[in-house]
Amino acid sequence: MSDLLERFLSVRQRTEEICAPLQTEDYVVQPIVDVSPPKWHLGHTTWFFEEFFLKHFPEYALYNDQFAFVFNSYYENVGARVMRTDRGNLSRPSVQEIYAYRKHVNAGFESVLTQHELSTEQINVINIGLNHEQQHQELLVTDIKYILGNNPLFPVYGDSKQLYKETDSGFIKIEEGIYEIGHQAESFCYDNELGEHSVFLYESEISKRLVTNQEFIQFIEDGAYGDSNLWHAEAWDWLNKSNIRSPEYWHKIEGKWHYYTLQGLKEVDPHLPAIHVSYYEAFAFAEWKGMRLPTEFEWEVAAKNFNWGQVWEWTESAYLPYPGYKKAAGALGEYNGKFMVNQKVLRGASVATAENHSRRTYRNFFHPNLRWQFTGIRLAKK
Repeated sequence: MSDLLERFLSVRQRTEEICAPLQTEDYVVQPIVDVSPPKWHLGHTTWFFEEFFLKHFPEYALYNDQFAFVFNSYYENVGARVMRTDRGNLSRPSVQEIYAYRKHVNAGFESVLTQHELSTEQINVINIGLNHEQQHQELLVTDIKYILGNNPLFPVYGDSKQLYKETDSGFIKIEEGIYEIGHQAESFCYDNELGEHSVFLYESEISKRLVTNQEFIQFIEDGAYGDSNLWHAEAWDWLNKSNIRSPEYWHKIEGKWHYYTLQGLKEVDPHLPAIHVSYYEAFAFAEWKGMRLPTEFEWEVAAKNFNWGQVWEWTESAYLPYPGYKKAAGALGEYNGKFMVNQKVLRGASVATAENHSRRTYRNFFHPNLRWQFTGIRLAKK
């Protein structure tokens, strides 16, 4: 169990390291519904271990029995909770108390591990909890970027992993045929990756590289944001209602494009991958180029032959269950299955993804209009 405890403490420490550059005021802000305050992430990931693991041991004492109402996210089976839109309205519990809560749960976890022989089911819950916290580490980075990137002072957050310049060219050919899709190893995966199954793919080609900022600037300057022929009707309504004419965080200053980065406001680097675009924009860009987005199955088959992991890549696939998918009983069954409607699958990982948290079968999913995550574009054709 020492390895499990070491991993637990390492993951928990990394979450706090992400928050270390923040000022106290930064912890409370919620600019939009999709962005949760950093202190809520700290509390929610702590509550997860308390709710689904620790509270089942009689010697463990809840830190505060009201915290379930504050830090439950969407688990209907667990009970009532603060509305998602109201997370930024909570001045209490304080940041200091949430860090005390984290210490309490960490100590409780260590105590339980030293006193009990855990079952396979209990270890599985811990693994879900650790991967869940790693997901929130990525959300913390992207939420912090939104909080700071929408501050007119464009404050510097600090060092972070950087995108690298795209140098590959050309396309990878996918031969027509039947391919096996889904998680096939013994390692951890989420339930939405399970159900290995066969899919038939037509012959196609997928780009070796991501779309760059330079290409996206050409898309903008060609008037693509004003050409209704490139956009879905829903996307066209979204564009005009929101007055969107460039990716998230982009600003035209003295005739040059700039964007907010975690190191502050910088001039757009034309050679880096374009990021913070919605599915709507990814689809329109593909239309403008006379190509298309790959399906998630094409992506999974071809990904062993190109570099991935810089950005989450929009696919043309709707987020649906694999054949034979069944939700687990109880609250943990709410983790993925109930979101399988009106969302698009993204594949890969991003520079904000936690270490050892990416795999070729990972199925991320978001609504088509969202773009605060590190989302980008890889094209396909035929």
